[in-house]
Amino acid sequence: MDERFLGVVGMIIIIFIAIFAISQNSNNSSGGGNNSSGGQVTKHIEGKGQKGVTLIEYGDYECPICEAYYQPLKQVAAQYNNDIYFQFRNLPLTAIHQNAFAGARAAEAASLQGKFWQMHDKLYENQNSWVSSSTPLDIFTQYAQQIGLNVSQFKNDYASNAVNDSINADISEFDKTHQEKATPTFFLDGRYIAKPIWLTPKPARLRLIRSARSSRPKSIRKTPQLISSCRNTK
Repeated sequence: MDERFLGVVGMIIIIFIAIFAISQNSNNSSGGGNNSSGGQVTKHIEGKGQKGVTLIEYGDYECPICEAYYQPLKQVAAQYNNDIYFQFRNLPLTAIHQNAFAGARAAEAASLQGKFWQMHDKLYENQNSWVSSSTPLDIFTQYAQQIGLNVSQFKNDYASNAVNDSINADISEFDKTHQEKATPTFFLDGRYIAKPIWLTPKPARLRLIRSARSSRPKSIRKTPQLISSCRNTK
């Protein structure tokens, strides 16, 4: 991704910081908690969040669009580490991605040894190596070794009901938003963000800024689709 795209992502985060600074009483409709799946919504969070703002990404490790967003978002997360909480939740699109759930299992199994983000990064950085594999666990086991996991424990956790339930809890939490199942999908303090805004022409972004200064919007208006998402349909 080029620096211009990174700059646009950074600008939109600044815009939303300004929006939510206007009001101190936001309701997070996509918050965590217990879930009917039997598991709990995952809590993979980085950043210090001094602005009190949480940006949640629902992602699919096999989704090529998620992979395209991976590096820009990683750089933005580092740049705004003090200001925002960045959170990842699972949304494997199993209807179109054969190994998406397996990838989520690998990340959640690594999380149980305190290395979620390391496995998260491995999965995206090596996406082409495992997405078509008939034995993805063999590849994930190599990643587990590379990031210093106890491999036996990793394999046990990978196959566990606890890991399965945590992924399903994230999916169930996403279903509560009533958004189309597509990845990546973003929420800022519970409010859905239409990704195309991040790539809208400058005049449209300026209108959004002026609107944010005058009042807090109830929703974010969609703009022409300039970048696609992975959608859970064949």
